Amino acid sequence: MGALHAGHLSLVEQASRLGPVVVSIFVNPTQFGPGEDYDAYPRVLDRDLELLAPLAPAAVFTPGTTDVYGSGEGVTIQPGRYAHGLCGNRRPDHFAGVLTVVARLFGLVRPDVAVFGRKDAQQCLVIDEMVRDLGLPVRLVDAPTMREGDGLAMSSRNAYLDPTERERAVCLWRSLQEARAALEAGERDGGRIAALLASGLATADSLDYAEVRHLDTWHKQQRLDGRTLLAVAAQVGPARLIDNLVLDISPTAVAETGLLGTNNLLDTGRDHA
Repeated sequence: MGALHAGHLSLVEQASRLGPVVVSIFVNPTQFGPGEDYDAYPRVLDRDLELLAPLAPAAVFTPGTTDVYGSGEGVTIQPGRYAHGLCGNRRPDHFAGVLTVVARLFGLVRPDVAVFGRKDAQQCLVIDEMVRDLGLPVRLVDAPTMREGDGLAMSSRNAYLDPTERERAVCLWRSLQEARAALEAGERDGGRIAALLASGLATADSLDYAEVRHLDTWHKQQRLDGRTLLAVAAQVGPARLIDNLVLDISPTAVAETGLLGTNNLLDTGRDHA
């Protein structure tokens, strides 16, 4: 949606290993709910283009609302199971807006591969489910979350934070690290890990969620095993921030992993473009 930072640029860099890159910049009105920050969301296209220039994408697609949605009401794509819980509780129409705009952008650009950031894990899962269920001819890749030096996940909304809020915002990453440390020490109780995540967000202004979900079933887990998402969201000052870890958990080991099954595309490069 623009207001690019190093995390976005890393997606372009990784996509360039797979073939010519089209970057779309569009602040999508349909994924913002009532009272959210659509009007305040930063729009700095000239700066975005300057940041993209050294990466030399094949094209930068900057459509207007009419280009994407036409003259009025149209088809809306409703999400499946992965929209339940997490951000879907507080933002009930958000993922329908995401899927609708992504499907329309796919139709306009016709990509072979689309690269998304793992920070928006639930969004990646919702889009992947749409692509698989509708048989869309595009492969998805989720790229690792880019972080500041202190671990804060890069986000355009970090610009809303004053220095004190910025310091407090690191609690999201710290809570995830504390939960991972407990898992590595042998904890496998899902309720205790979720409680540990929540307690780590005490310095935020308010907690939105702290959840542990199995990636294959999307159920909350009592006994942690297999591909697992640790996900947190909290309000810090004017910014609602999210973060997550994607882990493969066995009885004796914990390893970070990807959300989707196509991440090897980033390792094998252009042969798969």
